[in-house]
Amino acid sequence: GRAGAMERWTGRVALVTGASVGIGAAVARALVQHGMKVVGCARSVDKIEKLAAECQSAGYPGTLIPYKCDLSNEEEILSMFSAIKTLHQGVDVCINNAGLARPEPLLSGRTEGWRTMIDVNVMAVSICTREAYQSMKERNIDDGHIININSMNGHSVVPQSVVHFYSATKYAVTALTEGLRQELREAKTHIRATCISPGLVETGFAFKLHDNDPERAAATYESIRCLKAEDMANAVIYVLSAPPHVQIGDIQMRPTEQIS
Repeated sequence: GRAGAMERWTGRVALVTGASVGIGAAVARALVQHGMKVVGCARSVDKIEKLAAECQSAGYPGTLIPYKCDLSNEEEILSMFSAIKTLHQGVDVCINNAGLARPEPLLSGRTEGWRTMIDVNVMAVSICTREAYQSMKERNIDDGHIININSMNGHSVVPQSVVHFYSATKYAVTALTEGLRQELREAKTHIRATCISPGLVETGFAFKLHDNDPERAAATYESIRCLKAEDMANAVIYVLSAPPHVQIGDIQMRPTEQIS
């Protein structure tokens, strides 16, 4: 079963970006429950430290290692990978979860908001993917896995101007994941590439998007019964526990009640 299929990951190293809240925190916890060494990174690590303590006192077989990293800064990403190499040999599973939306429409949006989305949603994903692959390659790891947390916005453009640029960055993630799969084939590895594309997940995401309108943010999650961060964690476990000859390309998941 699922638990048995996760056994080969016991004691191995996973990097989870944006691990302090939401989907990232739920994924980090689930991987620790399955006995992995999880490096969880975010700009502020106090919440990850709290989660690490919870995992420890719950007696989970894995460990959570908090790491402070600003993903919009390549230097910080590279020094994080270097630290992981020194302390834990390298990365076997890379979960590119960190992402954000800024409410900047195409006709009136501020450049800095667009740039932030590009830096985190596209550039950081690409840099982490490259560094994780190089880490696997230099240790002859042939069964690693790179998972990109995408979005249903990476598959269709909704008539909501505040997420149009965000949607463009997620379309990029769709293309990057498929391009990655092709390059991994060309390199004759068995490293797998997957993206997971959720609709509405009940996290702090909308509160960051509508940061000057918390009521609108709350309404986003109250209109229907949303996916939970745990549902995303379960999807990650499903992807990782698929047998080595099975590569899940994309999981598209929506709340049952979601319209678009």
